[in-house]
Amino acid sequence: MAKKTKITDSDIIDFYMDYVVKHHCKPESIEDFAKNYKFDDVVFYEYFTSFSDLEKTIYNLLFENSLALQKQNPEYISYSKKEKLLSLYFTFFENLGLNEDFVKHNLKGLENQLKALSTFSLLKTSFTTFIDELNLETISLNVDLIENIQQKAIKESAWIQFLFILKFWLDDTSESHEKTDILIEKSINTGIELIDTKSFYNIIDLAKFLYKEKVQ
Repeated sequence: MAKKTKITDSDIIDFYMDYVVKHHCKPESIEDFAKNYKFDDVVFYEYFTSFSDLEKTIYNLLFENSLALQKQNPEYISYSKKEKLLSLYFTFFENLGLNEDFVKHNLKGLENQLKALSTFSLLKTSFTTFIDELNLETISLNVDLIENIQQKAIKESAWIQFLFILKFWLDDTSESHEKTDILIEKSINTGIELIDTKSFYNIIDLAKFLYKEKVQ
C-alpha cells in the first residue's frame, strides 16, 4: 500500500496518541511508527526531533487549547483573576479527561516524578506566562529586588500546585474526577487568599480535605 502524503503535525500527534492507547507503550522507533501509519519517517523530523519532543508538544497543546477556549468566551475579559484560574484549570483537566487513556498510559510509572519530568517543559513555559499575565499582586514592599523574588515565587508555587493537582488527578478514581474538581477549587481559593489577604481559613479547609483523602 502506498504511503500517505500531506501528513501534518496534527496527523502525527493523532497517530502517536492512537498508538500509545492501543499498545499501552511508545513505539519502538520513529521508523517503525511511521511504517505503521504508512508515511515516510522523514516527515516526522519535519515537525519533531524525537518522541520526547512530540510529547512535550502534546501536553503544551492541551494547555494552549484550553486557554484559547476560555478566551473565546466573551465574558472571560470580565472574569476576576480567581475566576480565570478556576476556569482554565477546570477546562484543562476536562481536556485531560477526554484524553485520559493516552495520558495515563503515557505517564505510567512516572507519577511520583512529575517535578522532574522534562515532558512538561513547554507546558510550564505556557503556564508561567499565563500566571504572569494575570499579574497577581504581591505584598508591596517598595523594594524592586524583593518584589521580583515574590513574583518568581508566585510562578513557581503556582507551577508546583499545578503539578500536585495533576498527580492527584492521575490517582483520582472518583466519578468524573469529582474529587479533583474539589481540590482545584480549594487549592485556588487557598492560593488567592495567601496572596491577597493572608487568611488561613482556606488553608485549614484544604488541609481537612487532603487529610480525609489520605486517611481513606
